[in-house]
Amino acid sequence: MKTLIVLGTFAIFSTGCSDTCANEIVTEIASPARDFKAVMFRRDCGATTSYSTQVSILAEGAELFGTGNVYRADDDHGVAPVGKWDGPWAEIRWIGPRQLLVRYAAGSRIFEQSDGQSGISVSYEAVERISPN
Repeated sequence: MKTLIVLGTFAIFSTGCSDTCANEIVTEIASPARDFKAVMFRRDCGATTSYSTQVSILAEGAELFGTGNVYRADDDHGVAPVGKWDGPWAEIRWIGPRQLLVRYAAGSRIFEQSDGQSGISVSYEAVERISPN
């Protein structure tokens, strides 16, 4: 009987774990060698959460899926200024063949800030004053 309860509970929870979030690309920039790309996107997980700004480094030709693999942040309930996409302001740019810079609004609540992915190093800069886009 215990086995049936455990299996039933597992079946209920495993079917309800699909990703219901949506990603909308804000910026996509090819690396200088054009073998990778940096993708900044807004992630929307429904009415009970705010938009987040996320960044992934992907091999050229790869499709964006899931959460950002190097950077994830939200506006911390209005503390950080937002960009035109309604997620916390950020920008990305390649500063070398294998180095990406992520600039982001100070006050953003950071969930992920990786120092690299797939041989690409990532550096970060918090920006206090955001000039209008």
